[in-house]
Amino acid sequence: MRTADICTRQVISTEAAVSIRQAAEIMRKHHVGALVVTEPPNGERIPIGFVTDRDIVVAVVAVGIDTEALTVGDIMSQNLATCTESENIFDAIQTMRARSVRRLPVINQKGGLAGMLTADDIYSALGAHMRELNAALTREQVHEMKSRA
Repeated sequence: MRTADICTRQVISTEAAVSIRQAAEIMRKHHVGALVVTEPPNGERIPIGFVTDRDIVVAVVAVGIDTEALTVGDIMSQNLATCTESENIFDAIQTMRARSVRRLPVINQKGGLAGMLTADDIYSALGAHMRELNAALTREQVHEMKSRA
């Protein structure tokens, strides 16, 4: 199973120059807890960082900094972990585990933002496969009981 098959394609992003207050407003408007920070060379949204609602609370609000005084670029995570559309989900899980993250921006062949893969996406996809496997096992048991009756 490829990351492209299960990722969310509608990803909310922002640019590094946006103020922290504006970023919080974007998160609220779109009901998301994280934004991929991008720059737009060649018409692609190239991921360069990541900012979460927790980053805003811990790095800005909790220490009393004015939300207009800092930009997203000032607090974003810059060593961004990503995965590609063609990558299988087990490799993505390894990346999540190695980098201690639960969200991975998915990038296309041009390096542009193509989606977002979350731990919830993976749980959901694997859960669906486990339910299918369980149904197959149950059918096999029923078939065996009927054939022996």
